Amino acid sequence: MAGRLTGLIELGEEVTWRARHFGVVQEFTSRITAFDRPRHFRDEMQRGAFRSFVHDHHFLSDGDSTIMVDMLAFSAPLGILGVVAERLLLRNYLAKFLRRRALVLKDVLEGAV
Repeated sequence: MAGRLTGLIELGEEVTWRARHFGVVQEFTSRITAFDRPRHFRDEMQRGAFRSFVHDHHFLSDGDSTIMVDMLAFSAPLGILGVVAERLLLRNYLAKFLRRRALVLKDVLEGAV
């Protein structure tokens, strides 16, 4: 892992982490390329398994609550094989991954963990 380990990340900063997906440990580096605190930030892959990976995080006020909306645009490498993988596997996998991650964040931020 590399990059900021404590506090809030800022525009232009990069972070690198490792994760296991499909049984393979992968390393992923992203940079914060847009930042409008507290409403939005965007991270874009700099190095990793995808051909491109852009993740927007939007935060909307709803009375006493905050709603987080993730928007993800990605493309897999490997040409036509990557397109097939996107359609058959990656879209659903990443949507489920983002939903699970959102629930973990919610628990942590609300003090349940």
